[in-house]
Amino acid sequence: MNDQTESAAQAPRGCPVAHHGADLARLYGPEAATDPVGIYERLRKEHGSIAPVLLEGDVPAWLVLGYRDNRRVLDNPRQFSRDARIWRDWAEGRVEETSPLIPMLGWRPDCVSQDGEPHRRLRAAVTDGLQAAAVRGIRRHATHFANKQIDAFADTGRADLVKDYAEYLPMLVLSRILGLPEAEGRDLVESCAQVFKGGEDALAHNERIMVILGELAERKRSEPGGDFTTALLEHTAGLDEEEVVSHLRLVLIAAHTTTSNLLARVLQLVLTDTARLSGLISGQLNISAVVEEVMWNSPPLAVLPGRFAAGDLELGGHQIQEGDLLLLGLAAGNLDPDVRPDTEVSVQGNQAHLAFSSGPHECPGQSIGQSIIAIAVDVLLHRLPGLSLAAPPEELTSTASTWESRLDSLPVEFAV
Repeated sequence: MNDQTESAAQAPRGCPVAHHGADLARLYGPEAATDPVGIYERLRKEHGSIAPVLLEGDVPAWLVLGYRDNRRVLDNPRQFSRDARIWRDWAEGRVEETSPLIPMLGWRPDCVSQDGEPHRRLRAAVTDGLQAAAVRGIRRHATHFANKQIDAFADTGRADLVKDYAEYLPMLVLSRILGLPEAEGRDLVESCAQVFKGGEDALAHNERIMVILGELAERKRSEPGGDFTTALLEHTAGLDEEEVVSHLRLVLIAAHTTTSNLLARVLQLVLTDTARLSGLISGQLNISAVVEEVMWNSPPLAVLPGRFAAGDLELGGHQIQEGDLLLLGLAAGNLDPDVRPDTEVSVQGNQAHLAFSSGPHECPGQSIGQSIIAIAVDVLLHRLPGLSLAAPPEELTSTASTWESRLDSLPVEFAV
């Protein structure tokens, strides 16, 4: 018996390996890191709107590629639960607690791991806390830290807007919102990146984040302030200590990683199109139109984890079994030829993209992220006259993990 036959023979009933054998596309490794869109396109041709795939450790999953099927999964929590405790491969011991998938897919006492009333209770605390933080001055914080980051390179005439700007600005704003010292926020940028990247360091970095946020919550119990952490601690939902720290982690990782990625992609689009650049500088073009285009074509999360089938059902012509893991292909869904037969047609004014998810778990902090990006772009363009790319657009590269594709660098030059 060869390795593939043996793997298929050992696969549990209902999982993608059992249906399609072990020779499945991997959403990790060299090809996935350099050409994730090519993988999505090939899977769509071979399997239709949902395809069997393998994650790190060759853990099986279904990747939802079709726009309408993504919406069906996202909008129906009774069929597609967010509760990872029903994930069959984990429950039956085929996914170790030490797997790098656990920080992204494992159950935690936060609102994204719950459905129904438990979800509503916890999400209310998060939403209320974020709204209070927004009222207290997101735009002021974003303006302050945008200028501070630019001050570090403004007199050099050159910069990398990924490493010098987009990677840090959202985290600095979020640190102020959460009540973290700026230095701790800067240190957490790398840990958040490693959690999304996966691999052997993901668990250690996730634990580091939890320790820092646990210490933050402990400080805020005795020294409350006008921050998101205090808002969670004092909310009428009565969150316990574990719930508070889990939600701090959720907001920190999700908001920073998606906003920094989206900001880099927006800057890339602006700087590779002189018409957009001049339109923004002159005020004839609104930044929201550029952000909208990026959210359709390069959403900050390419793949959203994860949903778990609450029972046997059919999706996209495939038989899904109770406990199967489903991943939401947000990037693939946004490019679904059934809803966008011509991707060159303008999407301006169309907010039906999947970038912020959908349904009861739709991102509650999207307005904060968009405010940070609007300020970041505005301050940058007005601080740096003559801003332009310092490399040919076709030489800009990206590196992908299972969950996202990030721009490697964005070298620019400007007048001093």
